[in-house]
Amino acid sequence: MGSTSGRSRIASKTSLARRAVGSISRPQAQVADISEGFDHAAGGIPPRLGMMAAPETVSTVRPVTTAAPQNRDEFWRKVPVWESVSASDFLSYRWGGTPKLLKFLQAVVPDEVPSDESGTRMQTRDEFIKDVLDGVTAATMAIRITPYILSRVNWQDPRHDPIIRQFLPMKSAMMADHPRLVLDSLHEEADSPVKGLVHRYPDKALFLPTSVCPTYCMFCTRSYAVGADTDTVTKASLKPTRRRWEEAFVYIESQPGLQDIVVSGGDSYYLQPDQLRLIGERLIGMPNIKRFRFASKGLAVAPSRILDESDGWVDALIDISNMAKRAGKAMALHTHFNHPNEISWISSAASQRLFEEGVMVRNQSVLLRGVNDDLETMSALVRGLADNKIFPYYVYQCDMVQRVEHLRTPLQTILDLEAKIRGSIAGFMVPSFVVDLPGGGGKRLACSFQSYDRTTGISTYTAPAVTGRDKENRVYKYYDPIDSLSGDAPASSLRGT
Repeated sequence: MGSTSGRSRIASKTSLARRAVGSISRPQAQVADISEGFDHAAGGIPPRLGMMAAPETVSTVRPVTTAAPQNRDEFWRKVPVWESVSASDFLSYRWGGTPKLLKFLQAVVPDEVPSDESGTRMQTRDEFIKDVLDGVTAATMAIRITPYILSRVNWQDPRHDPIIRQFLPMKSAMMADHPRLVLDSLHEEADSPVKGLVHRYPDKALFLPTSVCPTYCMFCTRSYAVGADTDTVTKASLKPTRRRWEEAFVYIESQPGLQDIVVSGGDSYYLQPDQLRLIGERLIGMPNIKRFRFASKGLAVAPSRILDESDGWVDALIDISNMAKRAGKAMALHTHFNHPNEISWISSAASQRLFEEGVMVRNQSVLLRGVNDDLETMSALVRGLADNKIFPYYVYQCDMVQRVEHLRTPLQTILDLEAKIRGSIAGFMVPSFVVDLPGGGGKRLACSFQSYDRTTGISTYTAPAVTGRDKENRVYKYYDPIDSLSGDAPASSLRGT
């Protein structure tokens, strides 16, 4: 943890924080990070292939208060590198107990792991790690994973673990891209009147104050901007500067029709408490804004921050929520759980705290092949969220971004899941199953297609409420993954002609 590369990364990010909005440098803990690929031929780890360490000057951590059960399972101790880690350390958001990725994998992956789902064929640890490192080179997203998420993985069979499948690329699992896959499939940059603000719907806009997350998803719809540069993508970074934010605020105030703002990124978890307050207070003070939400995967990937009394992020969120209520406005936290295994007593305790403090929490999942694309898993996820007072808001069809063909499902999968889940749980806890239309058409119910040809894999949609930029009467198309098509599909269907 004390490597030169780790210290230089911390120093550079601390410097950025001082130049950004606010003056408090954020803690660089609970995060595993790879920002660039590396040269396999060199036979070593690149300077930036490592886990982020905690800052060298850290205040004393006060005990974590939680309503967790007394006989709580200290599940992280099952991971060899953390078998002696106490609950107080693991639950501290400022704890940085993760070694570099390569060393971590060498320590936790068994000598042999299953290479097929039946477990009849095995591969060595070195073969598995090489597959991961080759995947890092090919991926569009840098790798950043929190200790919490790493502790929820079944390391006896990592290749088929639903959590690993989301965050750690394996080259052998990747498929050739569908010809229609692009980095910015939703055309967000084209719908941005000012940098870091997407205005697509008449009454709602998306504000992107930062392009950093506590954990990076391989299937990120914002792979054109989020995270560090990779071997395959130079990112359109969104640094949290006061000048850029002010341009976004001025635009929002200038649009009387705007009533609803989504504050995302990146991830709102990577905003300092004073930055969170600044944004919240500014939006509350705008007469035209009636509702706003902070989007953060933090509750799913680093829930201890919600419980850590030494960290001010959740206090800022709660204060903003109460301030909005007093002003007659609504604030919510939108989070992102994809699999029931991501839910633990820690996330349940964090959810309970937010519930008791009156913070509305909603969840947005992404439908992913081999992760949550079966009825049993999706039903368990929806019920697990409901039991934790988290409203299952959306289940998205996976966006058509590059390098995720192996994670996409045909549209028929989401249609079948909705049909089977609806009626099995209270209606207000049933999520909307949606497609965020390629080309910037916005979200439409998956079942609202105009046409769906299973042979070609092409579904068509219209979006009457989304206008401007020649979108009137436009027909939008979603394309099923190539391997789900029948052999009779014409080649022209892949090109969309």
